[in-house]
Amino acid sequence: MARAGLSADRVVAAAAELADEVGFEHVTLSALARRFGVKDASLYSHVRGLEDLRTRLALYAGGELIDRIAVAVAGRAGKEALAAFAGAYRAYALEHPGRYAATQIRMDQSLIAGTPALRRTAEITYGMLRGYGLDEPDLTDAVRLLRSTFHGYCALESTGGFGADRDVQASWDKAVDALHLALEHWPRETGRGRETESGRKSDD
Repeated sequence: MARAGLSADRVVAAAAELADEVGFEHVTLSALARRFGVKDASLYSHVRGLEDLRTRLALYAGGELIDRIAVAVAGRAGKEALAAFAGAYRAYALEHPGRYAATQIRMDQSLIAGTPALRRTAEITYGMLRGYGLDEPDLTDAVRLLRSTFHGYCALESTGGFGADRDVQASWDKAVDALHLALEHWPRETGRGRETESGRKSDD
């Protein structure tokens, strides 16, 4: 029988708190059970196992992250939107390291397809990039560039990886400026060819 007061939502929320305290990799069903003062078996009424818990945690954290980004970019476009998006992303990653780590795991796409957090993330991210006049496949390429830049910077910053005598915020601002310029001058692909700066297609 399920423990009174426990629910899937409570279990996942507790997992999120635990992830920030001890690290995402240390979130286990046993650790959560101790937190609630129950036996491990009590949690199986709410999650199917560790993989299910981690997937739920990833979606929970992803929802928090995109909610924060949505508030930051509301009413903004172009460089302002990009800077707001980037700033909200970085703030979440640094404030909630365990939850942020959860958002980076590889998940079974069949488990997450159609989830509200995933849809909203796509809508906001791709919507911002369409403001630069991008379309597929350039949109996907641009998303990968932003994600790898933001994640790499945050991962290094969170572990003290930047040792040079240069303000980390100043370097971040320069990185965002560089991304803005890259998006404004993106080497667009159209059909078989690639658009040149003059707008003519090239099959080279």
